[in-house]
Amino acid sequence: MYGVVPGSGGTSSGRRGDRGGRGVTVPALAALLLAAAGLAGCSSSDEPEEGAGPPGQRPRATVPYWVNPDGKAARQAAAYRKNGKQDDARLINRIAAQPVAEWIGIDDPQGEARGFTEAAAKADRDALLVLYNIPHRDCGSYSKGGAADGNAYRAWLDGVVKGIGDRATTVILEPDALPHIEDKCTPEEFHEERYALLTEAVGKLKALPHTKVYLDAGNPHWIKDPGRMVEPLKRAGIEKADGFALNISNYQTTAENEKYGRQLSAMVGGKHFVIDTSRNGNGPAPGGDDAENWCNPPGRALGEPPTTKTDDGLVDAYLWIKRPGESDGTCKGGPQAGAWWPTYALALARNSQQ
Repeated sequence: MYGVVPGSGGTSSGRRGDRGGRGVTVPALAALLLAAAGLAGCSSSDEPEEGAGPPGQRPRATVPYWVNPDGKAARQAAAYRKNGKQDDARLINRIAAQPVAEWIGIDDPQGEARGFTEAAAKADRDALLVLYNIPHRDCGSYSKGGAADGNAYRAWLDGVVKGIGDRATTVILEPDALPHIEDKCTPEEFHEERYALLTEAVGKLKALPHTKVYLDAGNPHWIKDPGRMVEPLKRAGIEKADGFALNISNYQTTAENEKYGRQLSAMVGGKHFVIDTSRNGNGPAPGGDDAENWCNPPGRALGEPPTTKTDDGLVDAYLWIKRPGESDGTCKGGPQAGAWWPTYALALARNSQQ
């Protein structure tokens, strides 16, 4: 439902919105690590300058997550500066200067996880990763795919776990996977396997010394009654996880997600949660006539910048899990799910009130 393809980024669905994908290729990881090492010396108390050059790190006290100096937005901003488009560069830098999640691809999970987490550690920051490779992913929609079967998923997950190691990392685990069980999109014959894989994933990730894990619980527009997510979360291992994630790749307001999250938290032992605020600055698209109003809706805006200062004891962070500027899918003129779309990125930044 989100429109993401590992390796390109994004997720698709009538109820969610698209995801984010890999920010760098494996061959580029060495250069990325060198860049991150250079940025580690940047002041941790200075906010990034708009459009001035490659992004540095945000103050750790505000948000501990790593800003990728070689992400798609950073490259786009550099290209605009090179071509003399300073206004566009400043707009895109509103995205490039923020930490966004890195979506682990299918080909080299260990190498990618190691590359991102090492780069983050060299910059004295935590890594933020998304695992999105569950079998039968996205019900055949824009982000269809995933591991061929349970054993393939386990092998892929083991690579991710080895790649993370002892470095500080937050993992958003399998967007869509549980809401798609609850809304009956995923055929019932695959439910038991999915629960087993998610439970194993939570267990393996939480066995690492410095890894936090959040299971996806949809959003208040998709699964309107939070009580419907209680049993799926419990069967997927929420007891061992740090909490759940809301609004991934969607546009629902922060206030609505907080209200929903507090209700759900009370039903699952007071678990904390995180909210994807990457594109919810103007809330969801108006009108109910568009069955795909989650897919590249016009007029949307960047939401609250990533931060752990949420003023809500149950909300651990506002995060940019979906990578702003990447398409939700081939709808409304967009490229394939997860592909970088400069026009949409500029609009999100231009409409932002942040």
